[in-house]
Amino acid sequence: MSIRNALAGVAVRDLGTSLRWYEHLLDDTAFRPMKEVGEFHFERGGSLQVFEDNRRAGASSVTLAVSDLDEQLDDLKKKGIPTDQVTRTDQVSTAIIQDPDGNQIVFGGAHSRRLDR
Repeated sequence: MSIRNALAGVAVRDLGTSLRWYEHLLDDTAFRPMKEVGEFHFERGGSLQVFEDNRRAGASSVTLAVSDLDEQLDDLKKKGIPTDQVTRTDQVSTAIIQDPDGNQIVFGGAHSRRLDR
């Protein structure tokens, strides 16, 4: 198998409304490869694709890897986006939000630590 990257998809009810929300969330303008789709590309690879699908809207979940969860939480607060749940373990910290359709967006930051044995 030669998989080289991944593209996450989020189904929404109204593409125009949702793209404005995701552009606000991600501080980026969606790339529009076709009129039914908006994409956001990330600096270290991977993409988030937002598309209209009334049947599956609100049932998507995507995890976005962040370098600093506390910085991300501050950004969400400034943007007026409520955080549903924050979890911290020795290995990873996560925060969960929902888009206007109820899709789950998880921000996750892995903790790098040296294991002394």
